Amino acid sequence: MMQELSLDALRRIAHGLALQFGSNCEVVVHSLADCDIEHSIVAIENGHVTGRQLGDGPSHVVLDALQHGDNAQDHLGYLTRTKDGKILKSSTIYLRDEDGHLRFILAINFDITGLLMFDSSLKPLLSTAAEAEEKEPERIVQSVGELLDELIEQSTRLVGKPVALMTKEDKIRAIQFLNKAGAFLITKSGDKISKYYGISKYTLYSYIDADA
Repeated sequence: MMQELSLDALRRIAHGLALQFGSNCEVVVHSLADCDIEHSIVAIENGHVTGRQLGDGPSHVVLDALQHGDNAQDHLGYLTRTKDGKILKSSTIYLRDEDGHLRFILAINFDITGLLMFDSSLKPLLSTAAEAEEKEPERIVQSVGELLDELIEQSTRLVGKPVALMTKEDKIRAIQFLNKAGAFLITKSGDKISKYYGISKYTLYSYIDADA
């Protein structure tokens, strides 16, 4: 646990990591201090990797932190993808104050697209057995609007059928997924989600509270 967190210190750490690992390494600092999730990025290096900049909104990790609060756990060495198709190796580190409360998120996103292309050319020569199915990399978004759209798409994929064919139980499952994912932390998300699923706001909230 850190005794004292300084945004200036985190900016210096981000700058140092970016210089150490080069232009393919994006380092981002999100602030949770003001709960302004629409503008959570307070420091960023090599933003060209994901196309984000200072003052942009959150990724899934920010919503996860707000959902789980001080129980959020570091997530290291996982795959993400950008809107233009780059594959990144990412790590998310939650930074707490002396009382154990989350204050900042340090995220590192390293573009490994070129390395994967090289690896794919070698794999047929080196592979001797079928490999386990890999999880689809999580998409990194540039705004809260894109983040909400991505979460809604995930909820549809979870059910496995278009909205027009969904039963009441299907919609309850999808909406409870969105609730657990933190979608309703986004301003006016309820309006968009209820419209997407063709239900009223009253029905939306009843689905959130329904037994899973």
